[in-house]
Amino acid sequence: MTDPFGFLRIPREPVPSRPVEERLGDWREVHAGRALLPLVSRQAARCMDCGIPFCHTGCPLGNLVPEWNAYAAREDWHAAYERLHATNNFPEVTGRLCPAPCEDACVLTINADPVTIKNVEQTIADEGLRRGYMTPRPPERHSGRTVAVIGSGPAGLAAAQQLTRAGHTVVVYERADRIGGLLRYGIPEFKMEKVHLDRRIEQMRAEGTVFVTGAAVGGARGDGEAGTDAAELRSRCDAVVVAIGAGERRELPVPGRSLHGIHQAMDYLTCANRVREGDYPVPPVTAEGRHVVIVGGGDTGSDCLGTALRQGALSVVQLDINPEPGAGRTDGEPWPVYPKVYRISHAHEEARGREGRDPRLFSCATLHFEGDASGRVRALHLTAVEPVGRDPLAGTERVLPAGLVVLALGFSGPERAGGLRERLGLELDDRGNLARDATFAARGAGAPGVFVAGDAGRGQSLVVWAIAEGRAAAAAVDRHLTGSTCLPAPVAAHDQPMTALGRLRYGDR
Repeated sequence: MTDPFGFLRIPREPVPSRPVEERLGDWREVHAGRALLPLVSRQAARCMDCGIPFCHTGCPLGNLVPEWNAYAAREDWHAAYERLHATNNFPEVTGRLCPAPCEDACVLTINADPVTIKNVEQTIADEGLRRGYMTPRPPERHSGRTVAVIGSGPAGLAAAQQLTRAGHTVVVYERADRIGGLLRYGIPEFKMEKVHLDRRIEQMRAEGTVFVTGAAVGGARGDGEAGTDAAELRSRCDAVVVAIGAGERRELPVPGRSLHGIHQAMDYLTCANRVREGDYPVPPVTAEGRHVVIVGGGDTGSDCLGTALRQGALSVVQLDINPEPGAGRTDGEPWPVYPKVYRISHAHEEARGREGRDPRLFSCATLHFEGDASGRVRALHLTAVEPVGRDPLAGTERVLPAGLVVLALGFSGPERAGGLRERLGLELDDRGNLARDATFAARGAGAPGVFVAGDAGRGQSLVVWAIAEGRAAAAAVDRHLTGSTCLPAPVAAHDQPMTALGRLRYGDR
């Protein structure tokens, strides 16, 4: 603790965002430019250095929050950077994208405002990069073992970097034309500029990780699907890590769904990101000049909201079937549980600034879509629903103009098509995810030597959980290949958000 009275003397002060009108005119990050270091150091000094750091209960990575807070408060950025990377491969990612459940678990939250942990984390990561601390860390020796990692999202990248640094030869297979998975094509530029991802990938290449793009790992060659045969890949590698995410999108089976102008959120966001990459001179799908309705109230819907506003939508409405959360914790969500409370994302803030209102409608469900003579959607019919059973309430029907509808309804597990699961002989669990045991080892007839990490086994979750699972799966693979491991295993495959605390012992890192 740098200042025993810091949490009493210093009020919470987040890093300021750029003005709404400024950031709606470009695609740069909301917090563009170098953070105010004195501000961040002062905020880090609010950390109480608790005897039991409850912020760890909210963080599956087991980030050493009090330690790097203390270093940041003293402006020892090198030591802070080293402590941050001791548990997290990609703090520049989590510092931007994680919803920071660690802050809701901060002891100060009991009766005050928590430490701005997320701001401090991002600043340490960015300052370390600026000062040249992010250097390649290749292994001192090579094991002679080969590992294939299928998928280059946060779980796959974390597993690959850990295994490469342990001395194994690691090849990452990505079916898209660029590395990064959802970090590349699912996250808008204004939330994380892709230069951060590119720098990390270059570091991994310099360490020895090999990346193969355009590699759709699935059915055998010659069966009508181009790509890499999963069974053949397994036969020539000592281990395989499946980190393909949870890409099976939920649908909205209502009348009018087949009308033109209704798109899945990932298709819409991928298109917008490809425009930023220079792939399209003219975007195939755009909100420009259209009334936009986003169906789904989660983070993906918020990303679509910010994207539509920057594309010049006439209006944007976001529908949430859930009731509007309250401002504080309920009795069923005591501290340090991550509570479901009313939150305002940067995109919601931008919509308020542009349109003078919150874009969200709560407790409502889509009845059907209405199209014009050309077969394009022009309106969405909705109804209010009961908060518990979600049954429609009579007499509450209304119509919203809609020239573009984006479905942000979440995901129901790994994609079923492609033949990957069948060729590897993997089983599904009762939730439709790839089945595995507590050590991330896959279940199934062809499973020996195959491990499952991230959303493919856990289901749709947070980026911080994906990185934690990638690190833990890497430790399991290393132990499988060599009989022991020095790699950290912060979580087990079946851990839930509040059960990881028991594994966050210093000896397990």
